[in-house]
Amino acid sequence: MPKALPEHHVLTADQLRDCCADIAQHSPVGFDTEFVGEDTYIPTLCLIQVATPKALYVIDPFVCGPLDDFWALLTDPARVTVVHAGREEVRICRHATGKPLGRMYDLQIAAGLLGYGYPMGFAALVQFGLRKRLDKGETLTDWRRRPLTNEQIAYAYNDVRDLLALHKKIDTGLTKLGRTAWAQEEFDDFIGRAVQEPSEAERWRKIKGSGGLDSRELAVLRAVFAWRDDAAARRNRPVRSVLRDDLLMELARRPPKTERDVMNLRGVQANEAANILDAVTDALNSPHHLWPAEAERENDSPGVQLVSQLVNVVLADWCGRERLTQSLVATVSDVKQLVRATAAGEPLPETCGFAHGWRKEHVLPMLKEVLEGRRALRVKSLTDDTPFEYGHVRPKS
Repeated sequence: MPKALPEHHVLTADQLRDCCADIAQHSPVGFDTEFVGEDTYIPTLCLIQVATPKALYVIDPFVCGPLDDFWALLTDPARVTVVHAGREEVRICRHATGKPLGRMYDLQIAAGLLGYGYPMGFAALVQFGLRKRLDKGETLTDWRRRPLTNEQIAYAYNDVRDLLALHKKIDTGLTKLGRTAWAQEEFDDFIGRAVQEPSEAERWRKIKGSGGLDSRELAVLRAVFAWRDDAAARRNRPVRSVLRDDLLMELARRPPKTERDVMNLRGVQANEAANILDAVTDALNSPHHLWPAEAERENDSPGVQLVSQLVNVVLADWCGRERLTQSLVATVSDVKQLVRATAAGEPLPETCGFAHGWRKEHVLPMLKEVLEGRRALRVKSLTDDTPFEYGHVRPKS
């Protein structure tokens, strides 16, 4: 059994300097945070956990002083920072410094590229990869409260205790399979999505029911959504405390003409009526060609629907053979886009996952063989996890 690492609860500027000196000597380092995001637009950073090969650190950002030197180390492109499901860690770093983590290594993504499963929780990943059990008893704790209990501090150490051991095991597996470049591609895409500015992401299309709106209604939804996001950011409040999602949809379906129309909606604050009306009016008066496109309706033929199901089955079988996790390789939408494009004799749309990177190089050719009739399959065994057998079809002479 490896020797237990020293544990340091960082509460002063001097202790933080010692922690940073240790981090400066090592790569990779493990990184995790505890935050509370229910009451604010920007999550409140409550605790930072770090693992180096020499020690574990729990940093209290409320009392340890400025974190500039710490963030400078984590944004250094020469240093690998190991996280698990690190979206919030990337965003917190970006908010603090204007930059993402220098070289992020996300264990959840990497594990999916080894067929462990995706997305896999940290406790499950530790148990699967290291045969250890973790206690996750503090997942609902309010990390803003002080003093922290001994149980909370122990939990915080455990969140980074196994990061470096998992990194070593998983990265070795990726290297053996020749997938380190795949992982880096996934990490880069992940960071890009995590730090994407609100204006760059059509997050308003994720509002429940928005898929049924026409272009005019979508223009209103987009405008009011943007107003809500800006208002929440300025006040540092959760977006839904400014205006609920169902009210966004009601404003889009029945655009108000007066402030009274706005105030007739239960749940709208009277002092915001004029601002909401301005957003709606600006949207309706904008050039029609700038209105959002309506959501694509799925009118697939029975043949396309059936073949899409077949491709999903083939992909699942292939991923089992290749030690990949299907949910990381492709979405249902990716498969449908591939089948539609093949049926229409058109190139893949840029939004399809198979149109880029390692998926295009290593996964797409196999699926194209199936779709173009160059690869045949039969049931080999009903007891195997990968029950199919494949053969190539000879072209007709």
